Amino acid sequence: MLRTRSPATAPEPAHPSERRRAEQLERTQAIAQRWAAQAHHPYEHRSLDALLRGLDVVIAGTLLVLTAPLAGALMVLILLSSGRPVLYRGLRVGRAGRVFTMYKLRTLSRDAEARLGPYQAAALDERTGDELTRVGRWLRRTSLDEWPQLLNVVRGEMSLVGPRPCIPYETEFFAPHHFDRFLVPSGITGLWQVEARAHSTFAEALDLDVAYARGWSLALDLRLLLRTPLLMFRRKNTD
Repeated sequence: MLRTRSPATAPEPAHPSERRRAEQLERTQAIAQRWAAQAHHPYEHRSLDALLRGLDVVIAGTLLVLTAPLAGALMVLILLSSGRPVLYRGLRVGRAGRVFTMYKLRTLSRDAEARLGPYQAAALDERTGDELTRVGRWLRRTSLDEWPQLLNVVRGEMSLVGPRPCIPYETEFFAPHHFDRFLVPSGITGLWQVEARAHSTFAEALDLDVAYARGWSLALDLRLLLRTPLLMFRRKNTD
């Protein structure tokens, strides 16, 4: 007698957007090992990794709880002003070439990524400005759009301090030494974010990421963490 699968155990068809994201993640994961292999130094655990991980969880978790009311208000504001989705989800490359989904509060018009896809460098920056929502422009000036990355920190995909999260296609423009930025976890703030931000070229930003990765120290992390709130306040009051 022919057996048939019970409807209760049959898998539900995935939503098209979920299938596309799964396919994109699979393609990106397939070349992550190649990126990791191109670094000049091996991916070794640092002696302070356990301590840093503990600090990341405690600080990020505390900030998530304390800022939850503000984050909720911002999400409602985005929803009312420009609709769904409230969060932006994008693939990024982290330590040792591992790929993860990074979260931000959405600052661009819906489907902006599809329209911005063909552009790079200065042309991309110019057109990105045109795609910013009114709320999104303010969120970017204050860096509040990066609040959901605290979730990435708690999940272990990012650290509080490190190189900026890298978009997968950007690695195609790396010089060989730029792959050393993957020796350390990506961070919400870091040397590039504090020292240069929008005032550097793509290559200069990568060089700062590499300088951080090669010259990492606990003292450097603490200094960058202390300077970040001051810079956020300064940008808010000068823009």
